[in-house]
Amino acid sequence: MVVGIDRRSPTVFQLVGVFGIVVAQEAEATNWLGFLFPLVILGGLFYVLLILPQRRRKKQAEELQGEITVGDDVRTVGGIFGTVKREDDETFTIDIGSGTTMRIAKRAIAERLGDDTE
Repeated sequence: MVVGIDRRSPTVFQLVGVFGIVVAQEAEATNWLGFLFPLVILGGLFYVLLILPQRRRKKQAEELQGEITVGDDVRTVGGIFGTVKREDDETFTIDIGSGTTMRIAKRAIAERLGDDTE
C-alpha cells in the first residue's frame, strides 16, 4: 500500500504560511496603533499644558476688563499706573498724575490696584 499525501488537509507549511499572514496583519495593526497612541498622548498633553491655561488667563482678563469702573486705580501692561477717569466702548482714559491723562485700550489693563480678591 502506497501512502500518499491527502490533498484535503493542509500541510504544515501551509498552516505556517497562513499563521504568518495573520501575524503580519496583526503586527501591521499594532504598528498603526503604536504610531497613533503617542500622537494622541502628545495632543492631550498639548491641550492640558498650553491651551487650557491660556483660556483661563483670557477669561480672567475679560472679567477684569468688565469689572473696572471709573475711579479704579489700575496698572497697564506697559507698567503705567493711573486712575480711570472715563470709559468708552473700547478704551479707558486714565489720569497718570498731575492732571495728565492718557487714552488706552481696555485690553491694555493688566490689573486693578487695591483689589485683594486674588
